Amino acid sequence: MSAQSRLPVSTYRLQITADFPLDAAAEVVDYLRDLGADWVYLSPLLEATPGSGHGYDVVDVTRVDPARGGRDGLAAFSATARARDLGLLVDIVPNHMGVGMPAANAWWWDVLRLGRASVWAEYFDIDWDAGDGRLRIPVLGDDADALRVEGHELRYHDHRFPLAPGTGDGAAIDVHARQHYELVHWTRADSELNYRRFFAVNELAAVRVEIPEVFEDTHREIIRWVRSGLVDGLRVDHPDGLADPGGYLDRLATATDGAYVLVEKILERGETLPPFWATAGTTGYDALGEIDRVLVDPDGRDALDRIDAGLRGGRRAWAEIIHETKRGIADGILNSEVHRLVRDLLAEAPNAGDPEELADALAELLACFPVYRSYLPYGAEHLEHALDAAGRHRPDLADTLATVGVALADPERRVAVRFQQTSGMVMAKGVEDTAFYRVSRLASLTEVGGDPDEFALTVDEFHARQQSRLAALPFSMTVLSTHDTKRGEDTRARISALAEIPHEWAAFVARRRSALSLGDGPFENLLWESIVGAWPRERDALRAYAEKAAREAGTSTTWTRPAPGFEHEMQRLVDSLYDDPATRSDVEAMVARLAPAGRSNGLAAKLLQLAGPGVPDVYQGSELWERSLVDPDNRRPVDFARRRDLLARLDAGELPEVDESGAAKLLVTSRTLRARRDRPDLFDRYLPLPAFGAAATHVVAADRGGAIPVATRLPVGLERLGGWGDTVVIVQAGRYIDAFTGAIHDDDEGAGVRLGTLFERYPVALLLREDS
Repeated sequence: MSAQSRLPVSTYRLQITADFPLDAAAEVVDYLRDLGADWVYLSPLLEATPGSGHGYDVVDVTRVDPARGGRDGLAAFSATARARDLGLLVDIVPNHMGVGMPAANAWWWDVLRLGRASVWAEYFDIDWDAGDGRLRIPVLGDDADALRVEGHELRYHDHRFPLAPGTGDGAAIDVHARQHYELVHWTRADSELNYRRFFAVNELAAVRVEIPEVFEDTHREIIRWVRSGLVDGLRVDHPDGLADPGGYLDRLATATDGAYVLVEKILERGETLPPFWATAGTTGYDALGEIDRVLVDPDGRDALDRIDAGLRGGRRAWAEIIHETKRGIADGILNSEVHRLVRDLLAEAPNAGDPEELADALAELLACFPVYRSYLPYGAEHLEHALDAAGRHRPDLADTLATVGVALADPERRVAVRFQQTSGMVMAKGVEDTAFYRVSRLASLTEVGGDPDEFALTVDEFHARQQSRLAALPFSMTVLSTHDTKRGEDTRARISALAEIPHEWAAFVARRRSALSLGDGPFENLLWESIVGAWPRERDALRAYAEKAAREAGTSTTWTRPAPGFEHEMQRLVDSLYDDPATRSDVEAMVARLAPAGRSNGLAAKLLQLAGPGVPDVYQGSELWERSLVDPDNRRPVDFARRRDLLARLDAGELPEVDESGAAKLLVTSRTLRARRDRPDLFDRYLPLPAFGAAATHVVAADRGGAIPVATRLPVGLERLGGWGDTVVIVQAGRYIDAFTGAIHDDDEGAGVRLGTLFERYPVALLLREDS
């Protein structure tokens, strides 16, 4: 970042869609300013596939999506934000473009029409030789005879494709044979696709931004936003898909004169961001995991382990589970990427070995890779780790692994570059989208970037990580909910409380399984945890979640081969919540048991995030309780009118109860955001504060430089203990005002603040030194 770059204190994420375009977003800017946000953070704005609700399937990089408000809408929104002194951060998508509706993407349409002769052919990552000069498009079902020619197009049901010049005469099958593309059965995508995608999404084709002219053409509009002052910063989606993320970020920094840039980089436990990247930090999943885990009771681990082992018929190590799921992905939906690695390797070393054995070795390395990817030569130790682990797991491949290892270690070789792009795909699909749905010891731990093996953090461990964050990446984003989280922050906050009552949970699961069992214990546990965490929810929402979760897990049903019997029983389980009084009563009793702890955890997490090091983001609507499930549930419309009304009542002096209205969370959010925005001098350090007394382990407190966030942890255990008693937190001597209640707390002699008094109304407090 340049010295002139504006830096955010906090952000508020808005999902811009055709139903909530830029002009509608402009109408909530006043509310966001009143809430205390410093920047507005917008989802992708470039023209996307018609009907797209998320915007990550860009079809035209040259203009703001007319459906989302267009060029004039962005200019007007920016002016509105500027008038309220709000900065603007926008999400961009450099790795891929939407190709699911070819006619909507002029570049892709031209490639289909002209093949290699298209001026855009090199913009997409296509292996033409593997398709005998044709681009394979996996859209056909079992009725290929439905192909037809209409005008200058080849059509298959609702799919439209262009015709190469002079090829439109004759029967559809003959016309198809003359094209630069080959329409193939959808099942062939797993192993025969010859263009790189975003993960396994056939409708998102990868773009080669490592080529200078491709970078320039795909970023011209984005750079205009920054250089003209419309936008202050950029959030880069999925940098791990790029051939050279570091080089890309350097070019972006040069083009934007060092604007504020964040990267959606998922860091595994113990992994650090490459220090040479031109970025302020990540989009915050690492912070999410730390905040969640300091609120989990470590004493619940053994009991929850026993529940999980009983449900799956024995204990299974997390490392064993993810090796299996990652290998399944490498051999399954991403097998075409493995075959392309083999082709790249043999193109550079024709005598490297048998193609099938090379594919086996490469798939094994991908399954053993410990992080999303390396950036050679940086991260070479991860490749060494994978080679060692693969050799132990598959000693029969020792010679082939040695050959492959030499090739993959050379950053100048094409196969090495592509392997780095591929390992992240396998990690994401194998862990986030498969294994996370197969483990259910505590579902709140299976979040993007999370490691379920790390069950909980002590308060000291949490403090150490916050100090590291402040020292290394003070402007990295922190989050609790996003458009990609598997469960909203308050769904997780309630689930985390299960660690405090594992024996009660075991009895609940046993009762529910005795009433209706699906024969898949781990999945049933996951489903019940998610239901209890999100309840009350609509029948359709829980039905949709159950279907997605079960098919992602892939143990009893799958996306490609649904099991009708299992899915029928699964939906019957969901319906029992609404149709069977006994089931509903049992669920609501468990929710009532967990709800107070869930609300306490939710307020604690919000305070620790908003007052902690980094740039906190509030995901749209999460200033009230956020009990969503996986997308698209977490992208539901937000009732801003309700939030505006509640905020006005708080500002009029109303002190809300900690109840289901969520007003207490809005109080915590608004007062903490305002303190950070209006008094940044109170948030310039991070010093852990000690607590003394019988309940000392139930508090997290730190001095941020005059602002002192204090949060309750493990509230069920605190209640068992009988409350705070004589427990105090030691602060610098002085006079403090609680930003939430207005109460004054004097500690002139440094004796400490009594927590029983401090938490008389709320389980959290934000103390501000009055003499500051």
